[in-house]
Amino acid sequence: MLEKTTRMNYLFDFYQALLTPKQRNYMEMYYLEDYSLGEISEVFHVSRQAVYDNIRRTEHMLETYEEKLLLYDKFQQRLKVMESLEELVRDKDNQIQHLIDKLKELD
Repeated sequence: MLEKTTRMNYLFDFYQALLTPKQRNYMEMYYLEDYSLGEISEVFHVSRQAVYDNIRRTEHMLETYEEKLLLYDKFQQRLKVMESLEELVRDKDNQIQHLIDKLKELD
């Protein structure tokens, strides 16, 4: 479950601009603020089932965006490359380490 939550948080970060305000609100409350379905339904005066359905549809949309755009996948690949670079230069040239740090700041 933690793995799914982490993945959804990343997908939400990458694709939230493509969601409606209602979808963003539900996802923020559920995944980022750890509200329960019942708590969200009380805030928006809708049924718990309506919140559940909206979150599941939004999760599916985020996964579809990722299948097409691969932003999260590319992000993970960049992280792996940076880790490999760091290993190679850990005890070597400080100038290269400085460039790696600058690259990290860009993400």
